[in-house]
Amino acid sequence: QVHLVESGGGLVQPGGSLRLSCTASAGSLFSINAMGWYRQAPGKQRELVATMTRSGSTNYADSVKGRFTISRDNAKNTVFLQMNSLKPEDTAVYYCAAEQSLGTSWGQGTQVTVSS
Repeated sequence: QVHLVESGGGLVQPGGSLRLSCTASAGSLFSINAMGWYRQAPGKQRELVATMTRSGSTNYADSVKGRFTISRDNAKNTVFLQMNSLKPEDTAVYYCAAEQSLGTSWGQGTQVTVSS
């Protein structure tokens, strides 16, 4: 399993921005097929936000396209989620995930709250 640590969550006003970071244990990227961000709001099912494969291909949920960007720094074993034009409906706990052939690893989650 891969150890993942998220950071960067917080409280922001609508229209604001946040940048989430997810750092994997050293050397893990050699065995990771894809990484992604998921979120879960109170009373709702966990949903996909954005993913990136080893080749750099990305995909996004329709609700965040044009506002969120997933990126990576391979040297630091880190994946980022830049969130712009935040809306109240983006409020959720955001989880980093790493997919390997043997299964999926999850971070501890970081709270994002968008409120005026």
